[in-house]
Amino acid sequence: MALPNIPNRSLPLKARALRWLSQREHSRRELRAKLLRAGGMLMTFSCSGGVSADLFQKIIAGAALDAGVDAQIIEHLGAGPDHPVALSFPEGEYLKGLLCRVPG
Repeated sequence: MALPNIPNRSLPLKARALRWLSQREHSRRELRAKLLRAGGMLMTFSCSGGVSADLFQKIIAGAALDAGVDAQIIEHLGAGPDHPVALSFPEGEYLKGLLCRVPG
């Protein structure tokens, strides 16, 4: 897979990669949100250690807003107890998910 052409070269590589990842994740979730009908539910996940739970939630909220969907978070999801996270390596908490619902 070729790396994307990101015009703003003044950003550090990690920031550019994170911006690209966020944009990609946003567009994928926006398409899925457009497919939801009233009463529909969406379970969505990210397994990137570079995307925090806060950023992931913002990506999903932005995608729903752009899709014109008023969604609600029903539950925050993550790895099971058989995948502990070391306090010295918080990036190990890479799996994060949201269960969302469109009211109706």
